[in-house]
Amino acid sequence: MKIWTFASDAPSRLLAFSGDRTGSSLPERHGPWKSVGEIGPNEKVQHGLDRKQIEQAIQEHGYQMWRMKEAS
Repeated sequence: MKIWTFASDAPSRLLAFSGDRTGSSLPERHGPWKSVGEIGPNEKVQHGLDRKQIEQAIQEHGYQMWRMKEAS
């Protein structure tokens, strides 16, 4: 499965994965969303996130949101 990555322009600073390159499944209330990349079917997901969990969330909900921790 190809996965597309998105970043929210809202102050929440959320990031999201979607199985849809347009991001149409992403929740509007956390947007607007902008596309920031894509991950090929055989590529690792950045930041050590679990690809199987991401793909499962995309299958069930159409997306998975996440937020990077603040640097300490």
